[in-house]
Amino acid sequence: MQDMAAPLVIGAIGGSGTRVLARLVRRAGFFMGTNLNQFEDSIEFGDLNDRWINRYLLRDIAPLSAEEEALLLQDFAAAVERHRSPAAGSIRWGWKAPRSIYFLPLLDRQWPELKFIHMVRDGRDMAFSSNQNQCRKHGPAVLRCELRDAPLPVRSAALWARINSETADFGETRMAGRYLRVHYEKLCSDPRSTIREMLGFLESQDLEPAEEMLGEVVPPGTIGRWRHLGEPSIMEWIYSVAGEALHRFGYC
Repeated sequence: MQDMAAPLVIGAIGGSGTRVLARLVRRAGFFMGTNLNQFEDSIEFGDLNDRWINRYLLRDIAPLSAEEEALLLQDFAAAVERHRSPAAGSIRWGWKAPRSIYFLPLLDRQWPELKFIHMVRDGRDMAFSSNQNQCRKHGPAVLRCELRDAPLPVRSAALWARINSETADFGETRMAGRYLRVHYEKLCSDPRSTIREMLGFLESQDLEPAEEMLGEVVPPGTIGRWRHLGEPSIMEWIYSVAGEALHRFGYC
């Protein structure tokens, strides 16, 4: 994989609003795949994610064997080949698969020039999202034995805090100039300056967002849903497991 131009990867906790980022990046001239699901995720990485994320998350207590790592890299190479095949010669390319966030250290090792856009959305809203696929699939591997009996919103908030914090730590310390964090709420409230920053990160020739780009941003009515869905006792629990990350990312 190292003999091709490095990709742009969009990752996040599921439900963070990455679909709009994929559309914006495509309008900026990047090939982002053609075999996409309704959320504009690259389908080619779905099975790989299901097979490998939990095993990769547990590598600190059970390191990957040489054989396992070789199989994982083969899976990635095959997924990338399928993803790129409709436009194999494209220099500016990438993919949107939110769960790529779990593989960031591996991806960075494979492509030292890789760029990563990290979408973050208020963890309190995320705790009450209907999209809890990542928490159900990967929560046990992320949280281990913690919060096993906690309500789903609390476990969701804990996963949100841990994965976003680890990703931010890695991006800030290991990917200078190649890591961009986008806050969903800021994109919705101030799309022009947020997209302008993203275009600069993408090294686009035109740094001023076109009207077509601005039109992609449609704020949903779900921003701030935690205010009427979160019971006081649950919110207190959420702050206990995610308060530090909420503060770090500017949400409280």
